[in-house]
Amino acid sequence: MTPPLRSESTVRPSANAPLVTPAQAWYAVAVLTIANVSGFVDRQILSLLVEPIKRDLHVTDTQVSLLMGLGFVVFYSLLGLPIGRWVDRGHRPRIVALGATVWSLMTMLTGTARSYGHLFFARIGVGAGEATLGPAAVSIIAGQFPPRRLGVAMSTYMMGTFLGSGVAYALGAYVVGRVDKPGLIALPFVGEVFPWQLVFFFVGLPGLVVALLALTIREPRVLRAREETSAMDRQAPFVDVLAYLRANARTVGALSLGFACSASVNYGVGAWLATFLIRTHGWTVQEAGTLQGVLTFTIGPLGVMLGGRLTDRWSQRGHLDAALRVGMLGALGMLIFAGIYPIVPSAMLAVAMLVPVNIFAAMPWGAANAAIAEAMPPRMRGQGSAIYQLIVNLLSGALGPTAVALLTDKVFRDPLAIRYSLSLSAVVGMSLAMAFLAWGRPAFRATVQRLRTEANSTA
Repeated sequence: MTPPLRSESTVRPSANAPLVTPAQAWYAVAVLTIANVSGFVDRQILSLLVEPIKRDLHVTDTQVSLLMGLGFVVFYSLLGLPIGRWVDRGHRPRIVALGATVWSLMTMLTGTARSYGHLFFARIGVGAGEATLGPAAVSIIAGQFPPRRLGVAMSTYMMGTFLGSGVAYALGAYVVGRVDKPGLIALPFVGEVFPWQLVFFFVGLPGLVVALLALTIREPRVLRAREETSAMDRQAPFVDVLAYLRANARTVGALSLGFACSASVNYGVGAWLATFLIRTHGWTVQEAGTLQGVLTFTIGPLGVMLGGRLTDRWSQRGHLDAALRVGMLGALGMLIFAGIYPIVPSAMLAVAMLVPVNIFAAMPWGAANAAIAEAMPPRMRGQGSAIYQLIVNLLSGALGPTAVALLTDKVFRDPLAIRYSLSLSAVVGMSLAMAFLAWGRPAFRATVQRLRTEANSTA
């Protein structure tokens, strides 16, 4: 029988031992999951209001794409580096609380934008706020759970990605016909806004509650501050982080590139699924958005939790590379089902195949966070997670949706060929993901074994 988390911290009272109870650890996961939901709703909702934004602010498709790309992803990724360093030495719940406050206020500021520049600035602010969550969440969760239970804990947190995206898709499908109206309406204390801007107030306000909840997470570093901090627990200078990454380049490189390829396919499917259903099968925008929202909201969490349980089960059986195995399994499932669903002749058959697509697309992401947490020493987890997320977000954000578009425009030269673009990008992307993760498995096992040996020697 597996001993409870409390026993683990009782029998091993080292500098690296959890100083929280199981209830406190799971409470932290719950709050961080809610924060993840809030962040993803705020992040995704803009993509569903493209037409009214273009009409009322007189912008082009390219300008809107910059709001979702350059205005968010670049700043979100790059700001993660200094924030990761802050996470490694600061009070992590307060960092999450500050970030939630910033992204919520900036989302509501989007609701007051009357120019493209105003809107672009607000999106930068949303990205800056959300950049705090990933590194802080990985560091908090990895510090409060033993490795054999890290998969489920990380997967629970990552459920927020799919719940938030699902809410955004479904909400967008619901409101698009209700807020896509010309004219202005007056709000107290705000003034006149376009009808579609009301959405940003509704989705931004809950984040302020998230900020208050984050302050209730227990921070073990407060307890350790009364004691002499060990070398294993002190924040590492950035030069040491770079030296560690060079020494473990194959481990971190394989994780980053493998999961970036996997994420690229997911981004491509997310960006073009509704368009595929509209062009290929004649669906309406509302029908396609509702389906995408329901699948993401319901099937996505099942997939990510399945991946977490597999990670923990294989880890308990002694497989140090359990997280990478789950990543490869998810990539294989996506290669098959995401490669086939776009080219089947029936809409209903395509929808049926989208169920396993959503399962396998979600499966690796708790495992991915667990993998980078296990591959980095505790004192480097914030910075290591930020660098990993920088690579994954920049590559997947740049390649995913764009690869599908380029194949459609430049290779097949036919808008109706989007089905073949989706299929080909899935097969190529997931083949690369499996290849990178397989290449990194030996190095990853060696890195994890070395870190565990070092941790046990200080116990």
